[in-house]
Amino acid sequence: MGRNRYFTKTLPFGLALFIVSLFFSVPAATALSDADKTAIGTEITTIYRAARGVIAKSQKLINDASKGDKGLSADAVIAKTKENYKKATGGDFKMADAGSLKGQTQAALIDALKNVMNDAQSLINEKGKGLKGFLPAIFAKQMGDGFNKNISGKAYIKLTAPKSYVRNRANRPDKWEANVIEKMFKSAGYEKNKVHTENAKHKGKDAFRLILPEYYKKACLNCHGEPKGEKDITGGKKEGGKLGELGGAISFVIYN
Repeated sequence: MGRNRYFTKTLPFGLALFIVSLFFSVPAATALSDADKTAIGTEITTIYRAARGVIAKSQKLINDASKGDKGLSADAVIAKTKENYKKATGGDFKMADAGSLKGQTQAALIDALKNVMNDAQSLINEKGKGLKGFLPAIFAKQMGDGFNKNISGKAYIKLTAPKSYVRNRANRPDKWEANVIEKMFKSAGYEKNKVHTENAKHKGKDAFRLILPEYYKKACLNCHGEPKGEKDITGGKKEGGKLGELGGAISFVIYN
């Protein structure tokens, strides 16, 4: 006690208080800004789309009944995903520090991709079978589910769409997503491909939310185009979507 009194008397009060605080407090981690969270969300949705693009481009190969091994191992798909990532961003894919949220979410998504592809090998490589049903949307849903399990409590991702276009009930937009889709993404003046971010609740938790609009490409219309109501190759009913029309969205969450 005497030493503490001497210590504070012989040093200026502010300096003494600062030094004492070093012994009795643990520095808090630097909080992520909304800009940091947007960058993480953009990174993860870019990887997500890059991986889905590999499966979309490989549909003819996957459904080729005359071939066995399709050469679509987990490692091969990851390599092609990195190629798509570079095309989309102009830069090489790089893993962030493992202790950072960016690094953790990257690792969680890549691990989920690996697991989905490893589990799908027997289906993809089945010789004598044509349509496998391993569609881009199914792959993306499975990868998203794996990611959510890997990073549980920190982040979350899912595919969604306008309510009238949702096939899988698990992909139905929640109230926040539906509001953004209907009132913003569908509005004539909304900038195409622009992400929307907002601090809003997700499943009752405070969160930073990012949602990225997606538009029908030519390949999408094989299953989602016209005529509306006609059965596609999977047996589902076509939505009557048109080239360039808003067809869906990727929703990403970081819990605060």
